[in-house]
Amino acid sequence: MLEILFLSTLAFILALLVTWWLHGQHQLDIVVTPTAIPPGQQPPLISVIIPARNEARNIRRCLAALLAQDYPCYEIIVVDDRSTDETLSILGQIQAEQTALAAQAGSVQLRLQVVEGADLPAGWTGKPHALHQGVSIARGEWFCFIDADTFASPELLSSAYLTAAQHDAHMFSMLTRQELLTFWERAILPLVFTALGVGFPARRVNDPSKPDAIANGQFILIRRDVYEATGGHAAVRERIDEDRALAQTVKGAGYRLLLANGWQVAVTRMYTGFSEIWEGWTKNIFLGMRDQLGLLSFGALVGLLGALALPAWLLLGVLWLLGGGGPVAGIVAAQALLVWAALLYSRAQACRAFEISQAYAFTLPLGAFMLTAMMFASTFKVLSGRGVSWRGRTYR
Repeated sequence: MLEILFLSTLAFILALLVTWWLHGQHQLDIVVTPTAIPPGQQPPLISVIIPARNEARNIRRCLAALLAQDYPCYEIIVVDDRSTDETLSILGQIQAEQTALAAQAGSVQLRLQVVEGADLPAGWTGKPHALHQGVSIARGEWFCFIDADTFASPELLSSAYLTAAQHDAHMFSMLTRQELLTFWERAILPLVFTALGVGFPARRVNDPSKPDAIANGQFILIRRDVYEATGGHAAVRERIDEDRALAQTVKGAGYRLLLANGWQVAVTRMYTGFSEIWEGWTKNIFLGMRDQLGLLSFGALVGLLGALALPAWLLLGVLWLLGGGGPVAGIVAAQALLVWAALLYSRAQACRAFEISQAYAFTLPLGAFMLTAMMFASTFKVLSGRGVSWRGRTYR
């Protein structure tokens, strides 16, 4: 029994340390707050470029928010990436509405341009190609890449530009607030973002002396001259994780990369159900972590422990105690219970940050199991040569 007590105590100490470490890696010291351009200041033209493939669900809401920006000098370019749903039709309707409004106002300038994207060439993935096409007609001194499932506050462009300028950033990205409405979104996605915070700590990303680099493709603001000097999306044409690849290219070339908290100025609805979550993250996980396989393996191990070992530890400890295991069984059960208390408290705080019920902390074993399953599935798809699928395309 002493051996069991020793192992339980060792597990108790390690579990508390890992719990504390996992939930302490997400510090975003730079926070984007809603701010308007000061009167009299003449900011540069920003070209907002949106890749849209099968975004009929989101595109109207996305554009309505962007067309209401208080930033005084910007254009919007939407590239329809060969959509097979109603995206292009909806874009045509919105463009016609904007043309009518401009005519009523006596203006000949339209803020919105819609581009029908070309077929995907060999060697390119879809999103880099769509953005590359948008850049080719953009006039701005800054490029702003926004996903169609991201919805801006009226101050988004002003706040982001001023924050980037304040910190002398050449490439500026931010994490947006996530809109989580279904069970699976709430059970899985907070764990995904905790894992991302561990894999890519913002403080290391923002430290010019560290090689760590990542960007959130939901919002990227980059100077035109820096984009062109580093090769832009043509340099990362084959990457599924084009946002991280672009960040690595820019930071590797010695430019200033910045990752900030943008929860106050933008919200994203990434996925709406389990099938979308599965497809989206099995597409990204292995390819985004292939140069950090040790960290990926550690993540899978922690996921399995959270899904299987920790519940088993508590259950077996309680059963042993109830079966007359005596003081040692009581200590083992108490250690497991304390670990769960610390873990559930940390997850409840994460749920609170994501503005969902703290009761979702109790879905930890299920969420951890599904996250680990996505890690294994993503790895298998790539290494087996089957490739990953996204929006009707397969990439190998």
